[in-house]
Amino acid sequence: SAELCLLPALAELLPPLPGSGGPGPAEVGLGALPAELRAAVRALVGDLDALFTALGLREESFAVGALSRVIAAELASYAPARNRRRMATNKASIIFVDRTLDLAGAVGHHGDNLAEKILSVLPKLPGHKTDVMVNMVELTSLQTTDETCSIMAPGCLAQPNDPAAKALWESFMNLKQKEAVMEARRHLVEAASRENLPIKMSMGRVTPEQLSSYIQLFRNNLKALENHCGLLQLVLATVQTLKHPQTSKWDNFLAFERLLLQTIGESEMPSVLNQLLPMIKSYNERMKDDYTCEDFLVLLVYMYSVAGEIKSGKQLDAAEEELKKALVKAICDEPEPSPVLQKIT
Repeated sequence: SAELCLLPALAELLPPLPGSGGPGPAEVGLGALPAELRAAVRALVGDLDALFTALGLREESFAVGALSRVIAAELASYAPARNRRRMATNKASIIFVDRTLDLAGAVGHHGDNLAEKILSVLPKLPGHKTDVMVNMVELTSLQTTDETCSIMAPGCLAQPNDPAAKALWESFMNLKQKEAVMEARRHLVEAASRENLPIKMSMGRVTPEQLSSYIQLFRNNLKALENHCGLLQLVLATVQTLKHPQTSKWDNFLAFERLLLQTIGESEMPSVLNQLLPMIKSYNERMKDDYTCEDFLVLLVYMYSVAGEIKSGKQLDAAEEELKKALVKAICDEPEPSPVLQKIT
């Protein structure tokens, strides 16, 4: 018996809030959802059925949350799924969980994980939801100082045919960042040694510049490039992530979230909101390390998710009103609002 935890309520699958006099969360069925969300649920159910067919599963479904109950019920009554369950030989327990019940998990900056940072800061690979573009220009003779230049022939993280790259990606996911970066250096040194490249092993802290200098050794050796292309793409992803300005902001977020957890435990919510107020700055006042409007929205979602039950009252109302005013002003002062801000407003 296998357990598979599915988190269906991602960006476009957020459970709708019931309107005045409408059905409560417990009574919401597929018919109560907007047409676009109904189509998304049916598409998800079809995809899940195809996956379970390929795995030969006969599932028993459990649901936590309003939207999860809708999806589990739709899967249970889906005709092809009923036929599959009669024929399948492998049993599985499927737990559907609404992500909105754990927004802190979705917006938090968790731990010291290199894989999560790479996936967060590098641009998405066109046509893909999970993979990223890795700029391969360091492996070519092309040079440009134009930072807006498009990435030509991007690399990516998925390297199913390269055992060393697969092992390195496992390290990125399972080890702390410092250890994962040392693994990247070790794999690179081993690959260079096998190709008889003139590499000088250095001890101590691994820097992005050091990894780049090792990568340069492969640039003019086509055979070495071909043999270790997958590994080089992952190491380039590491270099570009460590140099990315968003990475230092990630560490700031993590430190601030840890401080928030301590502060919320000791203080009332109005006090915490008043501490945040001076940090909200308009576009013209912000320095590169200051939080943007989007950053504050993420922080507020995190705060209210981890705070638990909040005591209402005049103090809270006043603090929230001041924070709203400051945030609205900052959003209105944005010269070019991001797509997320445009969607919200």
